[in-house]
Amino acid sequence: MIERLSLQQTIDMFVYVANHMEAVAARLNEADQAIGDGDHGEAMARGWRSAREALDSGEFNSIGDVVSAVGMRMMAAMGGASGAIFGTWFKAGGKSLAEDETFSSEALIILLDHGLEAVQARGHANPGDKTMVDALQPAATAAALAGTRPISEVLPVVAASAQQGADSTRKLVARMGRARTLGERSLGHPDPGALSTHLILQHMADYVGTL
Repeated sequence: MIERLSLQQTIDMFVYVANHMEAVAARLNEADQAIGDGDHGEAMARGWRSAREALDSGEFNSIGDVVSAVGMRMMAAMGGASGAIFGTWFKAGGKSLAEDETFSSEALIILLDHGLEAVQARGHANPGDKTMVDALQPAATAAALAGTRPISEVLPVVAASAQQGADSTRKLVARMGRARTLGERSLGHPDPGALSTHLILQHMADYVGTL
């Protein structure tokens, strides 16, 4: 049972996420081909590759420094709407964790809750619009309900909630972004951003499972 992650373990966790998000680029591209430009996986891999470079070379004094670095690199390297949204998630979470020296369940709640609030403020998406919010919102809810349990117990529950949210986007008609122009033809396909949100949280959970 892991109560919380040290600063170095948190860095290692996000490096782990970066490596595995690069590995699923083709899967994400395939999902995006159905309702988007077909390059979401490439953009995600590019963003996480840049984040890993920052994590490998930087010096960090808090969890907030780590999370903010991820957000800034994703925003700069990914570009476009996805870069802005995913970068906003981590930058907002990082700003709120500036004083934290460990990554706890409480820190996870802040990362998800404050990140969700910032993402919705920037992109104006709501649950049901077939966006990454459909995965991030249930993840934030699950984290809040889990409360102060050990991070090794909370992360798998949060990842599972994000997966359910991502899976639910198959039944939704897109109301945001390029996929909106497809109308009913967007049915039956998961939203790539929601899928990425689930995979990021799943890889975080998987890392903690290796400790």
